[in-house]
Amino acid sequence: MRERQSVMKIVVIGGSGLIGGKLVDRLGQRGHDVIAASPASGVDTITGEGLAEALAGAQVVVDVANSPSFEDEPALAFFETSGRNLLAAEAVAGVGHHVALSVVGTERLLESGYFRAKMAQERLIKAAGIPYTILRATQFFEFVGGIAQAVTDGQTVRLSPAFIQPVMSDDVAAALADVVLGVPVNGTVELGGPERFSLDELVRQFLGARQDPRRVVADVHARYFGVALNDRSLVPDSGARLGTVRFADWLSRSVRQEQGVVPTRAAARAG
Repeated sequence: MRERQSVMKIVVIGGSGLIGGKLVDRLGQRGHDVIAASPASGVDTITGEGLAEALAGAQVVVDVANSPSFEDEPALAFFETSGRNLLAAEAVAGVGHHVALSVVGTERLLESGYFRAKMAQERLIKAAGIPYTILRATQFFEFVGGIAQAVTDGQTVRLSPAFIQPVMSDDVAAALADVVLGVPVNGTVELGGPERFSLDELVRQFLGARQDPRRVVADVHARYFGVALNDRSLVPDSGARLGTVRFADWLSRSVRQEQGVVPTRAAARAG
């Protein structure tokens, strides 16, 4: 992807979150004028507060904000309201590139109201008339524990053996940075991790590394946040960009960090 060389003003909506914070750091290190926008910084895409001021003079806006609720109606209300307000403000400000983070397989996961809401967000972007790029990523390594917790029943974790190709958040931020600094594709780019697992085996490795006594059971009828899965549901198409960090390497490091053996990046900076 061809990179633009001049310094740009870039606004990251959701800039204080997991991906947003990493993206802001990366873009700042590359010399760009980056604003980490969130309600905490006075920029609210639901009410519209602070949007016009934040977007004034911006060349690129990146939307990595997520709904605070995964329930059907609140998620849809969030993505539709936030999307409309943000895109309208971008049109007034003359923003030249709208970048959004979405989910690989969204169109295959529409049994879930959350994914229907993400699809609605994508449709708004495509209809807005602003040059855009949508980066669809697979599930993050950092959320594997949450997947296990969501389906835990006593000491049993029941999961589909369908394939999943998870990716580290650092690789997502790196891919987003390249998209932001490139030209709009007016389409979708996919990102997945470097390895494919069955979902049950992925969680089994995660729990085993933490000596978690819960037992993982493979069940073809088990649902993933309410969605029935097959081997295509959670994996990218051929030609997707792939991350570089392997799950075992991330897992080993994260366990050592939890045990205090390896300092976190924030602790290292503080020291």
